[in-house]
Formats: sequence, C-alpha cells, structure tokens
Amino acid sequence: MINTAAEPKVNIPKGSSISEQERTWGSSSPTYLFSRISSKMTSNQTECQHCMKLLFGKKYTLKDNEAYCIPCYDQLFSNICEECKQAIGCDSKDLSYKDRHWHEGCFKCAKCNHSLVEKPFAAKDEVLLCTECYSNEYSSKCFQCKKTIMPGSRKIEFKGNEWHETCFVCQSCQQPIGTDPLITRENKNYCVPCFEKQFALRCTSCKKVIITGGMTYHDQPWHKDCFLCTGCKKKLFGESFVSRDDDPYCQDCFADLYAQKCEACDKPITALGSPQYISFQDRQWHSDCFKCGKCNISLVGQGFLTHQDTILCGECGSNTESEI
Repeated sequence: MINTAAEPKVNIPKGSSISEQERTWGSSSPTYLFSRISSKMTSNQTECQHCMKLLFGKKYTLKDNEAYCIPCYDQLFSNICEECKQAIGCDSKDLSYKDRHWHEGCFKCAKCNHSLVEKPFAAKDEVLLCTECYSNEYSSKCFQCKKTIMPGSRKIEFKGNEWHETCFVCQSCQQPIGTDPLITRENKNYCVPCFEKQFALRCTSCKKVIITGGMTYHDQPWHKDCFLCTGCKKKLFGESFVSRDDDPYCQDCFADLYAQKCEACDKPITALGSPQYISFQDRQWHSDCFKCGKCNISLVGQGFLTHQDTILCGECGSNTESEI
C-alpha cells in the first residue's frame, strides 16, 4: 500500500516593524501630526497617552489613533519573545506563528540552531525545527537503504516496514514492485512473474503454475481440476480411486479394465469394493462370496474340497464322495 508521508506544514512567519509607523515630532511637521493625533493638540502640548510626557522632538507611535512614547508602547503593547522571554520592542521585527512571537534573531531551529527566517519549518510538540532536522528526528527510515524517507516523498508500507518507492524492488529482477501483487519467500519479496519462474509448482498434467486449488499425488503437484481418471477423464479429487502403474483410475474404469471377476458373483474384485479376496488355482472370490457351493457356509479360513469347478466344505465334500 502506498502512502504519502505527511509533509510538515511549510510555514513562513509574519514579520512587522513598527518603524513604518514611527513619526518624529518636530516644529517642521506640526500640521501632519495634528491631523494624525487630534485636532485639539498643539505643537507643544501633545503628550504620551500613558505617561503624559510631552512628545515634542521625540519618536512616538500610534495605536488606535492614540500617541505613545516608545518606552510606554513597549511596556504596554509589545509581545514577549518565546525564546528569550524579552519584549519585542518597536524597533525590532516581530515574527509570529500561531499566536506566538519571536525576535528575528531568536527565530531558530531548536536542534541545529539555524535561523528559520523566511525558510520552511515544521512544528513538533510546539517545538520548531527546520525540515532537515525534522526529517532526521521524526521521519521513518527506509528498510532497505536505512536512509530517511523525506516528508512529502512517496513510500511503501509492507508488513510493518517502510521503503522508499524506488527501494521496494523484486529480489530477482530488481524492478520496483510498487502496488503490484507480490509474493514473499524467506523474507524476500518477488514480483509474481519472477516468483512463478523460479519457485512456483507446476501442474503435472497441464504444466501451468499452481496458484490455488493444488494437491499432490505420488509427490507430484496437480491442479485439483486436472487430476482426472486415466480412463474416462472424470475428476477424481475428493473421490475414491485406484492406482495402476502410477496412473489413477476411477473405480468403474479400473474394474472394467483390470479387475479380476469373482467366481461366485462375477463382479469385479477391487481393493475399494472388497479389501480381502481369496485366490485358488487362478480363480478369485470376494471374501464374502467364498462359500460352500452346497450348504453356503463361509469357507474363509476353513479347509475345503473341490468337486469339478465347485468348492465344498469338508462335510459336503465327504458326502459328495460317498454319493459317488
């Protein structure tokens, strides 16, 4: 699965300088200052709104159209620098980020101490870092090359590890796998064509790769749908079958082609139908069919006599001989 790494927000701090608002009080510009401050003021009576000191001949600044001397303005309205905890005066540039403020010289990466002025940076737990330090500190490392996966670059996540997209390659052909299907063998990743070429089992019958639905017969791999009766071609998977010369046969085909016929019932004798059978003088019987031809008693495990083509128990055989 491909994810785009979360790129730290590129932040450019806002800067402002009070110097653009500064004006110098002097006899050369009384009309201008009267219009900026108050029509009631006179050139020698304009006062700081806080300390009430005259501003004639001094630098001042305006806030809400009220005039303040520089020390009073700094005391009342200046922001406090996050780094040095000192006021950011009128004559300094105030850099702000998320309602926090810094002197221009204090606005630095918390790790490498390089200036962040007019440079992209990232914030982590309220700490400001340059993009390089942020990547080294918090970005994930590529499982293959062990280098940092830079924010904003494409990466691959697989089984709890992360790779550069260009490092996530097939172990065999070394081509990037990307989001294509893959197969893992001994903790190594392969694209499907390479895996099939090197490792995949091929069906004994059709010679094609077995991906799903496989089975083994005599230690040979087969597709389930390819494991057929040698005679009638019926599917044998999940069915009873008989093997002859390593070839599988369904019970009916094997009986028709190879099975001996029972002397009593004339039905095929197969391992599936009757696990035990009796053989005597090139003749065979099902165990259940091996009985005295006269009294019908089972002769399995018993002595018997023959009379022409008939098998007889000892008693019936003796009586037959007496009759003869």
